[in-house]
Amino acid sequence: MDEFSKLFLYIPGIVIFLVGSGQVRGWLRNWRTGNGAQGRVLGCSHIIKKDRKDREIYNFYDVLVEYTDPKTGHKIKINTKSPTEYSVSQPVKVYTGAGGKPVLADAEETPVFHPLVFMLGGAVLILLALEQNRGNEVRAMLCLTAILTGSGLSLLWHFTTLKKRHLEAIDARIVDVYTRQLSKETKIIRGSRFTYYPVVRYNLDGQEITRRCRVNSSSEKSFQVGDNMKLYLDRAGGTVSEHRAHPVMAAAGAALLICGILAGASIFSQIL
Repeated sequence: MDEFSKLFLYIPGIVIFLVGSGQVRGWLRNWRTGNGAQGRVLGCSHIIKKDRKDREIYNFYDVLVEYTDPKTGHKIKINTKSPTEYSVSQPVKVYTGAGGKPVLADAEETPVFHPLVFMLGGAVLILLALEQNRGNEVRAMLCLTAILTGSGLSLLWHFTTLKKRHLEAIDARIVDVYTRQLSKETKIIRGSRFTYYPVVRYNLDGQEITRRCRVNSSSEKSFQVGDNMKLYLDRAGGTVSEHRAHPVMAAAGAALLICGILAGASIFSQIL
């Protein structure tokens, strides 16, 4: 393996570690401030921006929110971006997201991997690349065992957590399909590339809410106007999610955990 290939092995771990460290900073801010602050919507406008080639670069709802700072007790007004359309006077929960920016609780899904686990996984990946380049097979296998086992346990933990939340299914109807153009056909690139997002409308506590989902597809036929979708309400947290605890998640977690155990067992065969 040449020197360039050895350096390339570090890239995935470095990227994951840096992304995870940003998530950890946001998580620590939320942990210090508790479960966020209660606020209400003062205004909501739909923002669409395109570049010179008529490709959409922004499509979101600009939401004006007023909330009470839990530390000072002062009223604060903020503008924040959200995929969800809100009604005036609708109650919302505000917390500190990645980068220290205020985020509406309904605007983000619960991450599969906890920020600390994600960052630690990146660090172990870097260590794995280091030991692999040094030729320390046993230490490299230990790192691989930690990654597989940790990933499996995290998926199982996330599945169990979602199960405990007792999410209620909400019927939503697709009212539009948001098309985002990723690239245009050129002399070099064949065919234009698009991503399709369903825009759904549902009723919650007597209010009609429109939401652009995060789930997406590269196929235009994946989402059709008039079709029904299921969303999931966490009444305790006041959030609406697009995903629930699915058995596939538990199966994937169990498979990774077993692979990690087998990788750990193989270490002993090399030592003995």
